[in-house]
Amino acid sequence: MGEAWQQMTALGHVAANVIDIGAYRIAERFDVSLASVATRRGRDGDVAQAAKAAGVPLPKPSEAFGGQPFSGFWLAPEMWMIEAPFDSHEDIAAHLKTVFGAAASITEQTDAWVRFDVSGGNLVTLFERLSNLDLSVLPNGHASRTVIEHLGCYLIKRSADLVTLYGPRSSAQSLLHALEVTAKSVI
Repeated sequence: MGEAWQQMTALGHVAANVIDIGAYRIAERFDVSLASVATRRGRDGDVAQAAKAAGVPLPKPSEAFGGQPFSGFWLAPEMWMIEAPFDSHEDIAAHLKTVFGAAASITEQTDAWVRFDVSGGNLVTLFERLSNLDLSVLPNGHASRTVIEHLGCYLIKRSADLVTLYGPRSSAQSLLHALEVTAKSVI
């Protein structure tokens, strides 16, 4: 018999990386499944109805909504990224396909992205050096696409002291390096 498959993080480890730099904590998360949901032409009402019945949030532009088991954030008109716990929704795309049927196109996204939760006091100072988004004026629950070190990322301001970043999985080490260097420069 062959060896069992071992799940690994985007950084190539068995356990998620957690790095403390001064008051900041950078935590790699790989316990979240992701899928994109895109409404098919003319099916807006069907998607909204199915999402409501299944408890799948479809946030408005520039918003993120946390819930259980599903959370989500807006990507583009009639398109969202849906999050769920990996342990219970490893095959999130198959689950969402049963919810939306032919009304939406569902694409598995879990292994396309790396997620870092950045926490600590005064995240404004950290992110003003990393991103063109001004955290000081963004409300909690704001979600937006931005660029960090030439990498297209999604930034979600969960609270004043917690920001989630999704970056390309293939550039996980580069994104982590940018976070680490910037955190060290502001402490």
